[in-house]
Amino acid sequence: MARWLFKTEPSEYSFADLEKAGRAVWDGVANPMALKHMRSAAPGDAVVVYHTGSERQAVGLAEIASAARPDAKDAKLSVIELSAGKRLARPVGLDEIKASRLFADSPLVKMGRLSIVPLDAAQWKWLLDMAKRRPAK
Repeated sequence: MARWLFKTEPSEYSFADLEKAGRAVWDGVANPMALKHMRSAAPGDAVVVYHTGSERQAVGLAEIASAARPDAKDAKLSVIELSAGKRLARPVGLDEIKASRLFADSPLVKMGRLSIVPLDAAQWKWLLDMAKRRPAK
C-alpha cells in the first residue's frame, strides 16, 4: 500500500465536501509529476488531504477508491476517485511539517506547487502522530 498527500484549495473543494459526498472524483490535476503520481496510485492506497491557500495544513484522511482514468474533459489529464476517511483530531500545519527532518527532501517542502505528493511510512506515521498531539504554543 502506498501513501499520498493530496492538496486541495478548500474554497474549491474541501475535506468537508469530501466527507459530505463520501466518495468523489478528484480532478483538476495538470502538473506532469502530480499526474504521474495520480496514475500510480491504486485502490486501497492511503491519502492525507491537505488544504492549501491560507490554511496550509493536513486536515483529513481518505482512501484511493478507483484507479486513475482519463479525464472525460481532457484526455491528456486523469481523474481518480477518493473515499472519505476520518478528519484528523487536529490539523497539522505546514510550519510543523517543515520543522521535521523527515520532510527535508520531500516534494511537499521542495516543490510547493505539486498537488499530489508521495509519503513514506515514516512521514505517514509522523503526520498521524502529530495530529494526536496538542499544538506547540
